Amino acid sequence: MLEITQYRHNPLVDPHLDIWGLPVSAYLFLGGLVAGLMILNGFWRLRGSTDRMAASTRIGPIWAPILLSLGMFCLWLDLENKLNVYRFYMTFRIESPMSWGAWILILVYPAQILGMALPGGMERFPRPVQFLNPAWEIIKCLARKWQKAVSITNIVLGVMLGIYTGILLSTFAARPLWNTSILAPLFLISGLSTAAAWNMLSKPTLLENGSLIRWDIGLLATEFVFLVLIVTNLASGTQAHQEAGKLILGGAYTASFWVLVAILGIALPLWLEIREVVGRFAPPWAAPVLILLGGLALRIILVQAGQASHLPDTELLSTELPK
Repeated sequence: MLEITQYRHNPLVDPHLDIWGLPVSAYLFLGGLVAGLMILNGFWRLRGSTDRMAASTRIGPIWAPILLSLGMFCLWLDLENKLNVYRFYMTFRIESPMSWGAWILILVYPAQILGMALPGGMERFPRPVQFLNPAWEIIKCLARKWQKAVSITNIVLGVMLGIYTGILLSTFAARPLWNTSILAPLFLISGLSTAAAWNMLSKPTLLENGSLIRWDIGLLATEFVFLVLIVTNLASGTQAHQEAGKLILGGAYTASFWVLVAILGIALPLWLEIREVVGRFAPPWAAPVLILLGGLALRIILVQAGQASHLPDTELLSTELPK
């Protein structure tokens, strides 16, 4: 995976320096979704709601490692030299968000497996892989002995997984659209919302579905506030931020950002969920599907628009030429 560190942005040479494509956006989406599934699983277990929240504490944790593996496969596809993937784990660079992310991705797997082994989780492997059941019984004994610790670990690692992707983008000063501390909490809240939506599609009981909807109403409202804060920060920031903000405030990404993310991904599902809470008719699948599509659109648009943003020529000169 290539880190974007290039400050040059010459319209005659590279009108759009596009290094990260759809695989990176897909990983950011899947990573946020998995982070949300881990947090919801740990939270409801600490609340003692295993039986009442079966989709969140049983079905969601089973999907988490599958979705994370798919996300890591997307990262592998984006690698320039795919055979060198092991190099991420030959060292740890404390100043590199990518290094943090690589190790977090490894740590979440055992936490997810232990989360699946908690009471009310996956009891036995399906028939084709029943030879794993003896080892699985040992894992279940360990997980059930340390239930609270396993739940807390899932929450902590889920938060780390959810925010590091936003931190990764926000550290690139050469891409002013990303260069904001609001990006990390935005990605975390969006990941929680998509996880709630995923669990809504996992055949929850009426009681669990109602709880997920009420939680998601708060999450969607918070996500919209963070979007407004990012737009305000861009519009009132430095010249570089203002120029970057024009990409979603009248520029090439304006329609896709406001239609796919703000309206179809947040406002419309929020309205549909409020209708369900007050007893009005709303298709039960519509809001969750829109939230998932909106979460994916958010990552795609921010990744692409961020790469199109750049520092003004005056700032480029001040960073490249000796005084």
